[in-house]
Amino acid sequence: MMSKKTKVVLVVDDEDTMREIIQLNLSRSPIPITVHTASTGEEGVALYRMLCEKGEKPDLVIMDINLTQWGTGSIDGVEATRQIMAFDPDAVIYGYTAWFTHGVEKQLIDAGAKQVIERTVRPSEFRKIVEEYLSSGE
Repeated sequence: MMSKKTKVVLVVDDEDTMREIIQLNLSRSPIPITVHTASTGEEGVALYRMLCEKGEKPDLVIMDINLTQWGTGSIDGVEATRQIMAFDPDAVIYGYTAWFTHGVEKQLIDAGAKQVIERTVRPSEFRKIVEEYLSSGE
């Protein structure tokens, strides 16, 4: 019997509540997922590197765009995405933002994100998008 490999997801969001909601949402997935969280872009980049060095490279990064509103960081999700992509060109980053109509989703895609998910999608729909990606690589 094959056991499912635990997937690693890194969530970078400056809002504590959003990190908790995403973590809770993904814990309901039938796919075993270990969620790591970062509250600033800087912390997200550092944690991505550290996880790679430990052999736990994130299968997916969920990146907020506006990371400087509530947190203590000074770089936004676009810059954090650029830095992760510079370190690991094979990184898979999905933007997750309420700032969808501000043209920033294009900046995030240009920085290397694979797609941008609107924060207005229902939690079940968000989880389905993540599960579809995580199960596609098996």
